[in-house]
Amino acid sequence: MKNWFKNIGPGPLVAAAFIGPGTVTVCTLAGVGFGFSLLWAMVLSILATIVLQEMSARLGIISQKGLSEIIRDEIKHPVIKVLALLLILSAIVIGNAAYEAGNISGGVLGLEAIIGKKSLAIGGFSLNGLSVLIGVIAFSLLYMGNYKILERVLVALVTLMSLAFLLTAVITKPNLGEVFKGAFIPNISKENLLTVIALIGTTVVPYNLFLHASLVKEKWQKPTDLKYARKDTIVAVVLGGMVSMCIMISAASIQATEVHSAVDLAKGLEPLFGCFAKYFLAIGLFAAGITSAITAPLAAAFVMSGCLGWKSDMRTIKFKSVWGSIIILGVLFSSLGIKSIEIIKFAQVTNGVLLPIIAGFLIWVMNKSAVLGEHKNSFKQNVLGAIVLIISILLSVATLNKVFDLNIF
Repeated sequence: MKNWFKNIGPGPLVAAAFIGPGTVTVCTLAGVGFGFSLLWAMVLSILATIVLQEMSARLGIISQKGLSEIIRDEIKHPVIKVLALLLILSAIVIGNAAYEAGNISGGVLGLEAIIGKKSLAIGGFSLNGLSVLIGVIAFSLLYMGNYKILERVLVALVTLMSLAFLLTAVITKPNLGEVFKGAFIPNISKENLLTVIALIGTTVVPYNLFLHASLVKEKWQKPTDLKYARKDTIVAVVLGGMVSMCIMISAASIQATEVHSAVDLAKGLEPLFGCFAKYFLAIGLFAAGITSAITAPLAAAFVMSGCLGWKSDMRTIKFKSVWGSIIILGVLFSSLGIKSIEIIKFAQVTNGVLLPIIAGFLIWVMNKSAVLGEHKNSFKQNVLGAIVLIISILLSVATLNKVFDLNIF
């Protein structure tokens, strides 16, 4: 156990990245609307995420390059390369800038549930003081450019978030038989299909593949370290998935139907469990918001560096300027209550299109001996990868269907 803690790597950062306020909201609505019956979708999401993230980590350690760098190197056709890099920049950089306000706002909701609203007047503008606080914390941690400090802080926050949501689920005293039934017996219908897709889509996210490949080379440099990276990935993703499942279990205990977020979930639990539910959920939501507010800009900076051929060094001015811009935009949009619907729709479309493309590219490059040598994919890994690729294509179609109201489903 001591040796595992010593070799803990970027896995918890990956978990921190996919458990944001959006995930908390989706899991809450899934639990309220369908009880325990969609827990199997989260189990499927965990397995799919482990498959892709293990490939991403293996690629980063063996090649000592980020995923966007590998794409620049391995796609030889100039037109296809430019189109691929533009799509990646649009989805990850612009997309994460669009979602950053939501990450910060989620953290703010958690803090407001405990200490109330705080305003801050700057140059005639009234900003949300808690949005600024979260932005300053995220900015400060990233500005240090020290991976080890960042890793420790995020591991602590993920642990805090996990305990908060786990305790909330435990105090609801769920029927364990129903929980196991929901987790291992698939139940899909026309009514719950979009919710199933949303649960998978909020867990299997494109930017984590770029983030993971870039971060593992900060931690490990030798092929012998692969065993640590695999354990780190599996433990962290399973832990993250369990957090999501705990949120669904907690929400399933709510009898009311007017629940739209974790804050409403806290109100619904109060009659049964008093103010403790509010505090547990508030801490969990704050941790979910601030961890995503840190990892989203960091992923964007790694992606832009790789796409434009910059040095992927967390201490360089170019690298800092990317994540710094995203945090500032997130704070302003969150503080002023600006909801850039068109930008968010654009981000949803590009991310929806990007996931199957990146999953397909990742499987392709994981079979190249020139890149990975003896560490290329085995037959079993390719089969699992193909299954995940099919799931990602369905997610892509569902995202486009949702955004453009195509009525495919």
